[in-house]
Amino acid sequence: MPGAEDRALDALIACPTCDALHRLAEVPVGARARCRRCARVLLAPRQSAMTQIVMLAATAAILMVAAVFFPFLEIHASGLSRWSSLLGVVAAFSEGWMLPLTFGLGAMILVLPLARLAALIYTLAPMALGHRPAPHAALAFRWAEAMRPWAMVEIFILGAAISLVKISALADVALGPAFWALAVLVVVTVLKDTLMCRMTVWKTLEERRPS
Repeated sequence: MPGAEDRALDALIACPTCDALHRLAEVPVGARARCRRCARVLLAPRQSAMTQIVMLAATAAILMVAAVFFPFLEIHASGLSRWSSLLGVVAAFSEGWMLPLTFGLGAMILVLPLARLAALIYTLAPMALGHRPAPHAALAFRWAEAMRPWAMVEIFILGAAISLVKISALADVALGPAFWALAVLVVVTVLKDTLMCRMTVWKTLEERRPS
């Protein structure tokens, strides 16, 4: 049985920005609890937020799969045309000393984003349905949070847009379905991250874990 000191520590939360300690209290749905020192939002529970996040994560995964297999762009120049998929973009660096770049690019724009979405769905789907967390759900969520800065689909689509502006001066460029799927994916990802209250997820994992 936990002692009084352990229970007192469990009732505290630290601000992720300034490390200020706060006593954990119930926050009504729709309200926000902010850090007294830096005004960082600590808790912001929303009605059916987990269900919405799971649906957005599933949508993002479908868009990612579509972006991999559909044409990304088509270039027309001097009577010739060539189209490329996202896999083709990744494989463009697969020769010689640039081979490691292929693995890094593939991991950051394909493997890590898909794995992170799968980890979020694995963590949140059972709790959204009112069940206990899946085995090792806390570890999966911790991994998903740690990999968030390394899933760089947003950076890739921004770099692709800048490159397309430069290429358009040399050739006619037609955007394929994969480009628009990635563009929608960025919007879905922003909505998902906006809805997610990480402190609430950790609190729910703690409250519903098997005793």
